[in-house]
Amino acid sequence: MDLGLRGRAALVTASSKGIGLAVATELAREGAKVMISSRREENLRSAAAEIERKTGSKVLWRRADLTVKEDVEALARWALEQGGVDILVFNTGGPKPGGFFTLSDGDWLQAFELLLMSAVRLCRMLAPRMAERGWGRIVFVTSVAIKQPEPQIALSNVVRLSLAGLVKQLSAELARHNVLVNAVMPGLTLTQRLREYAEHLASQSGRQLAEVLEEMAEGSDVKRLAEPEEIAWAVAFLASERASFITGAVIPVDGGRIRCTL
Repeated sequence: MDLGLRGRAALVTASSKGIGLAVATELAREGAKVMISSRREENLRSAAAEIERKTGSKVLWRRADLTVKEDVEALARWALEQGGVDILVFNTGGPKPGGFFTLSDGDWLQAFELLLMSAVRLCRMLAPRMAERGWGRIVFVTSVAIKQPEPQIALSNVVRLSLAGLVKQLSAELARHNVLVNAVMPGLTLTQRLREYAEHLASQSGRQLAEVLEEMAEGSDVKRLAEPEEIAWAVAFLASERASFITGAVIPVDGGRIRCTL
């Protein structure tokens, strides 16, 4: 299927590893002009080289810490200077793990900056250009925690809910300009972040890492963990011409992990 992405400019945040890297690679493979960002320049150089090797597409990159307002605004200005963004894929690393009573005010505020305010700032600066052009796609990569809280990630369970509200607010305001706004809720996916989370759970419970990973896989209907590319395929579809009648949706890509009906 031709997704109609050739020549579209895409910015993918937190994209030097894991799901973000997989998304950037898939968009480049579909012919989009890809810009990537993350906190560390060495990781960005490596990621850009990997994407270019796999797809033959030139990749632009800029360092940005999504918890720092000035970094986020500088990233948006830079993207506009490159000609603007047709597709914004907002992805982040996870906030600090832990139960409710282990977390400080600083932890909550940092999670708020990372998971919500960075998205607000990027959309505030980038969406108006999409609206002027009459075409745009915004896709938030969130978590099944929006619908089904997971153990020992209180910050994610609580703060990520705000992104579901942001999807609905933006979709209502931007749809008349053909700017469509959606989110995906990945299930447990084989990334470095997941391994760190599993190690945290193992240390809390006194179990082996392999046992925790096996238990995680058993939590979905397909009885396995996702590969990052499987999340990327869903994001690429939502970013495409073929998703022209989908907006305001928060879609699970979780192998059946979420148990609720609605």
